Amino acid sequence: MSDLVLYELQGCPYCAKVKDKLADLDLEYESVMVPSAHAERTEVEEISGQTGVPVLVDEANGVEGMPESDDIVAYLEKTYGSAS
Repeated sequence: MSDLVLYELQGCPYCAKVKDKLADLDLEYESVMVPSAHAERTEVEEISGQTGVPVLVDEANGVEGMPESDDIVAYLEKTYGSAS
C-alpha cells in the first residue's frame, strides 16, 4: 500500500493535473473517489477541513490533508522531484 492517497472526483480537471504530476514522477498512490455532492464528502472534510478535491495525504511526510491542486503539484515536485 502506498503512503500517498489522493481524494478525487471523476472528470475533475484539478484532480487530473495532480494525477499527471504523480504519473510524471512515477509515484504510486491510492485513489479514493469522493461523492459528487459536496454535502456527502464527510471523509474529505474530516482530513482537510473543506469539501473540495483534490486532497492529498502523504503519511510518510506527515501531510494529513493538503487541498488545492497547485499546492499539491508544487509539494510533489519539491518532495519527490529531481531536486529532492
